[in-house]
Amino acid sequence: MKFRINYILFRQFNNLLLIALIGFIFVLLIKYNNYSINKKHEEFSRIINNIYLKKTTDLIISKIKSNYESISHKVSSGEKLNDILKKYKISNNETVRVIYELKKYTNPNKLKPGDEIKFIIKQDQNKSLEILEYPVSKTIKIIINRDYENKLKSKKIVTKLFKKNILAEGFIENSLYKSALKQNVHPNIIVEFARIYGFEIDFQRDIRKNDSYQILYENFVDEHGGFYNTGKIIFARMYVQNREISLYRFDNNNNEEGYFDINGKSVEKALMKTPINGASLSSSFGMRKHPILGYNKMHRGTDFAAPEGTPVMASGTGKIVRAKWCGGGGNCIKIKHNSTYSTVYAHLKSFAKGIRLGKKVKQGSIIGYVGSTGMSTGPHLHYEVHINGKKVNSQKLKLPSGKTLKGKERKLFEIERIKTDVLLADIISNKN
Repeated sequence: MKFRINYILFRQFNNLLLIALIGFIFVLLIKYNNYSINKKHEEFSRIINNIYLKKTTDLIISKIKSNYESISHKVSSGEKLNDILKKYKISNNETVRVIYELKKYTNPNKLKPGDEIKFIIKQDQNKSLEILEYPVSKTIKIIINRDYENKLKSKKIVTKLFKKNILAEGFIENSLYKSALKQNVHPNIIVEFARIYGFEIDFQRDIRKNDSYQILYENFVDEHGGFYNTGKIIFARMYVQNREISLYRFDNNNNEEGYFDINGKSVEKALMKTPINGASLSSSFGMRKHPILGYNKMHRGTDFAAPEGTPVMASGTGKIVRAKWCGGGGNCIKIKHNSTYSTVYAHLKSFAKGIRLGKKVKQGSIIGYVGSTGMSTGPHLHYEVHINGKKVNSQKLKLPSGKTLKGKERKLFEIERIKTDVLLADIISNKN
């Protein structure tokens, strides 16, 4: 009986213990569940607050940005720094300070047309200059900015450059320009290459598919290996219609540089064959039906069809004796090369920077851009060659050859030529 009572009490105790345990677990589950809900609510609130904070931050940043103006100003002919800063409403005090800082390194008024001055202006009640970047040369610039005392201070930045010799070669498919671009040759080098060979080759008519080229030239990179600019062409070779033309760059004792063949003969002639690249001959010298007037008339020039804006080169070194509107010829330029030769370039869209009456230009330099001004039915260059004032057919003109190196100059050229051949062989060996 006693055992039975104890057993009953034991069972009751166990039941109570089990109920308590279940109750405790239930309470924990409820608390945990509530805790999770709170956590979720906190997480949700945190996300909402972050989004709000981000929007607020973005708003503040946009307000800050709106208080600053970034300006890049290209210098025009005759412009002075004072005038530029005045244009953007920089105070006289800050202008004086800028000029004072620049004078530590350079003459602030020696600006060249095309130079780019960059600066940031703070837009407060009174405009204030925050940063100014002034170019001294291709590798040197002066930076003026505010220090921790809110004063304008300057520092000189020099970009250290390293020279790399690059060898590019390939076959011409459609045009030299497109084929060379596929080989990652910089446009500057392609234009210079075409200029050099412009004395020997007519790129509109002499080139055939699978003719080939080889160019050894300089590239300049900064300390991080980033491309900075192209240098000079050291050596060039072309295979055109089964004819090989190899040219070496050589500087003589008179500081005159040029390109010479293996026999020391200069490639340069009085005039280039064509003053434009990538154009097609659209109208030859001679009698033709005038496209506008409608009757037969002597065409005393050669027309080259090309896209509007295509650069036009001076076919020879000389002095500009005309750069203005020429009636039916539109915008035109006339260059006197010497006592014998003159050339005319008509229907130009515009003149290149700095082109004006009396200016001296070098052979191959850009003087203008193809257009359709004056009496013209479409974009093209009308090109004339005058010999002793008489207009002649430029395509049939036999031009005098350049000089041949002799004596000491020839010996120096041979030394440089051998050095170039060794350099070329070394690059080809490493490339393979």
